[in-house]
Amino acid sequence: MKKAFAELIGTFVLVLFGTGTAVLGNGAEGVGILGIAMAFGLSIVAMAYTIGTVSGAHVNPAVSIAMYVNKRITVTELAYYIGGQLIGAVMGSLVLYYFLVSSNLPKTNLGQNSFGELTTGGAFIVEFILTFIFVLVIIIVTGKKGNAQFAGLVIGLTLVLIHLLGIPLTGTSVNPARSFGPALFTGGEAISQLWLFFLSPILGAVLGAIVGKFVFETEEE
Repeated sequence: MKKAFAELIGTFVLVLFGTGTAVLGNGAEGVGILGIAMAFGLSIVAMAYTIGTVSGAHVNPAVSIAMYVNKRITVTELAYYIGGQLIGAVMGSLVLYYFLVSSNLPKTNLGQNSFGELTTGGAFIVEFILTFIFVLVIIIVTGKKGNAQFAGLVIGLTLVLIHLLGIPLTGTSVNPARSFGPALFTGGEAISQLWLFFLSPILGAVLGAIVGKFVFETEEE
């Protein structure tokens, strides 16, 4: 439960500050793509060096599934992690929704992910590749041969890099919980497309875990 609560807090921070910056910072026209990317990346850095000592700061069901695939967590821990992450994401979007209501701002945009101008297949490939790269970096830097001291910084900067490419395409999910929170409050298209932002990141994460284990030998001393 302590790990689940840590993941709840971590995902809450990621969703609130990441999507909050995108929405309240006037998106790409305001703080810009770099600003939004930094908000997501810095959220991960901050959480890595706080809740990381408790749960490892996955704050992402796809990452937790990758850790389970490589037997770093048990199936029971996986269930607690994902539960905490989904609840934290909903809470983050709820607080952002409250900020919008209190400011008399439109409530149609909570930073939800979408296919944008992409086809379904295009959006799937984008999320698959971005998640694969993100999770592969996580698996390697937190593996037996990785440098744990700088892992949080490396992971956070990798998330920034991924967002720089992904924001103009799908808004960048690579995280089912991050997509779940905003979609729950905006409904419509965000809900109908939510399946892709669950399935594609999970498959990309599984591949990242497998490549890390068998190609980069992350689970061996």
